[in-house]
Amino acid sequence: MKKNIFKNVKSRWAEIFALPLFWVLIIFSGFSCTAQHLTLLALSKADHTLAIVDPVTMKVIARVPVGNDPHEVVASSDGKTAYVSIYGGGSLHEINVIHLVTRKPLYNIDTRPFYGPHGLTFVGGKLWFTVEGSKCVARYDPATKKIDWCMGTGQDRTHMIYVTPDQKKVYTTNVSSGTVSLLVDTLLAPHGGPMGPPPPSGTQPRPMGPPHGFQPHRQWIQTVVPVSKSSEGFDVTPDGRQLWTASADDGSIAIIDLATGKVVTTIDAKVLGANRLRFTPDGKRVLVSSLRTGDLYVFDVASHEEIKRINIGHGGAGILINPDGSKAYVGCTPDNYVAVIDLKTLEVIGHINVGGGPDGLGWAVRR
Repeated sequence: MKKNIFKNVKSRWAEIFALPLFWVLIIFSGFSCTAQHLTLLALSKADHTLAIVDPVTMKVIARVPVGNDPHEVVASSDGKTAYVSIYGGGSLHEINVIHLVTRKPLYNIDTRPFYGPHGLTFVGGKLWFTVEGSKCVARYDPATKKIDWCMGTGQDRTHMIYVTPDQKKVYTTNVSSGTVSLLVDTLLAPHGGPMGPPPPSGTQPRPMGPPHGFQPHRQWIQTVVPVSKSSEGFDVTPDGRQLWTASADDGSIAIIDLATGKVVTTIDAKVLGANRLRFTPDGKRVLVSSLRTGDLYVFDVASHEEIKRINIGHGGAGILINPDGSKAYVGCTPDNYVAVIDLKTLEVIGHINVGGGPDGLGWAVRR
């Protein structure tokens, strides 16, 4: 009997190890997928809460209180911390920090002397944000809990923000000025030292150039690119070559070549009330929400042609796209829900109740 059991065990293990490589890869890819936990973050302006949502079931897991007038949310690279900008039309000075594991508030960042934090992104282990009331962009270091850098734009309503992965370039829209600021971290040649007395008669002249030990001068240089007024939402193409921004006033989309810092094309897209703009991960399509018409506009990036106009309610604001490009989520502020769109069929497939006046959306990816 024992011999038969032993033979059966051996036979079973032999079958397992004889599995085709195809199935082995599927098994291990399943482990890899479960090792990465994706959570949807959605703000409610009316309820002053951050909703933590399971994007698979489309159910709210938890709601965490935040300050008055929350506008944008972003998660840290490890997916454990969320940052929420408390805007107040440029008058407030607070960013809330939320622990996403315990689902509780941690502390508040006082951004003073900078007022009106709005756009957020998390790059290089640091939080980068716009400060609309102070016409600048700034950076917060969670390790030291200090704002360690800022730069003024001199433009009105510095609103949304994008930072390149190498942290050398920062892009932002200035809504009321009708401009886009391209900020570049640059190393300039060393400056020459001050003029000294002439050399004594009969001696060799002093060599030209900076004194020994002088270092290159570091400076952020701004290029201001004119676009249509009320250009607010924007995104950078996945290849990093172009910046697209949509105007709420005339509904146009300006396309900026980031190598030259110039507008190369303006599309008469007719997206009146344009609020946010996002590229799909493959860079083939761009989505633009409208707060005025309640439609989500879908454009082909290569041809600049409108593919479809999807009615999602009475007003569309924040846009978030699933990393695999299968779904889009749009905060419908006047409708009090987040609309879920299937990007293959381009149809609305559901709604998520995250609270009154939903707007800012973000992903938290925990590994």
